[in-house]
Amino acid sequence: MKKVVLAYSGGLDTSYCLKYLKNEKGYEVHTVLINTGGFDEEELNAIEERAYELGSAQHANLTIVDKYYDKAIKYLIFGNVLKNNTYPLSVSAERVFQAIEAIKYAKKVGAEAIAHGSTGAGNDQIRFDLIFQTIAPEIEIITPIRDLKLSRQEEVDYLSKNGVHYSWEKAQYSINKGLWGTSVGGKETLTSSKPLPSEAYPSQLQKEGEEKVTLHFEQGELVGINGKTDKPSNNIVALEKLANAYAIGRDIHVGDTIIGIKGRVGFEAAAPLIIIKAHHLLEKHTLGKWQQYWKEQLGNWYGMLFHEGQFLDPVMRNIETFLQDTQKTVNGVVTVSLKPYHFSLDGIESDNDLMNTGFGQYGEMNNAWTSDDAKGFIKILGNAQNIFSSVNHLDYD
Repeated sequence: MKKVVLAYSGGLDTSYCLKYLKNEKGYEVHTVLINTGGFDEEELNAIEERAYELGSAQHANLTIVDKYYDKAIKYLIFGNVLKNNTYPLSVSAERVFQAIEAIKYAKKVGAEAIAHGSTGAGNDQIRFDLIFQTIAPEIEIITPIRDLKLSRQEEVDYLSKNGVHYSWEKAQYSINKGLWGTSVGGKETLTSSKPLPSEAYPSQLQKEGEEKVTLHFEQGELVGINGKTDKPSNNIVALEKLANAYAIGRDIHVGDTIIGIKGRVGFEAAAPLIIIKAHHLLEKHTLGKWQQYWKEQLGNWYGMLFHEGQFLDPVMRNIETFLQDTQKTVNGVVTVSLKPYHFSLDGIESDNDLMNTGFGQYGEMNNAWTSDDAKGFIKILGNAQNIFSSVNHLDYD
């Protein structure tokens, strides 16, 4: 009997794939869940139990939270990556790492094939397939949902016919939770005009008023919250818990998919949005003008390539080297105010603060140059445009 490894999440699509591959195709199905931060032990145990109930021959839960942070999230923070100035790549980044670990597992257990539950109309199919074919081109890729062009209702009906109850109400919203945010897809995100209902988001408003939080950064990494030091991945989880009580981080991302169509998805990413904005503010104080300029260019490229599944391209390692090097002086504390449904950045304290110097205060006074120095600087600075204007007899009406 041929052996296939299924990248399994416990959701509707992968539950269908498990049953279909076993019953209709006769495969010995091995399931693997790659936990990038979205599941606790109770949930992992429940998913494993469910996999065996559906017919998995062998199931493995692989938790790679720290590896995911070290190899991906850290650089997304360094680059202040927000796709279309909105989306922190909550799913984009984790899919790449789930694909890498899943194909490694398939090779380890000697599978002839690997399967995933992506449709043919989204980005995930590309992220999975690009990684699979690069790392293990000898292993066949099987995609039942994509190949059969199934609707969610057809998946629910098939599972029901095979003795598996799956709530249609639950199936209407596709929720994917990870360390770097939660995506929410539903009937509203298939339109251009309708917002997701408040109840579709996993976190609901629990607190009113305002709460101050201090974020402690060392060389661009979040090393502490409110004076308590911990590893960055744990700090992300802790900040998410604090901010979720205020229902912070809800938004809808609209973008161009890899296959050329427009896509729309809701997300909840309180910690990622707060960390990126706080980190960016700290950089404004501690980095030079041209460092910030080139970081913005390369950060955008890094995010775009990551989003489109090109993580294994060697240029990504080159960009990571640059981003890492820019973080040497990004040290300090950022104070953030948490409020219902939003947050604000109050300010920073840093020994590397370039505002905290004796050279001068913007718009107030200069201590390191004279009035004549300023006049001479301005005159020379204008030379090029003055020459161009004079030679070409430009009229500025």
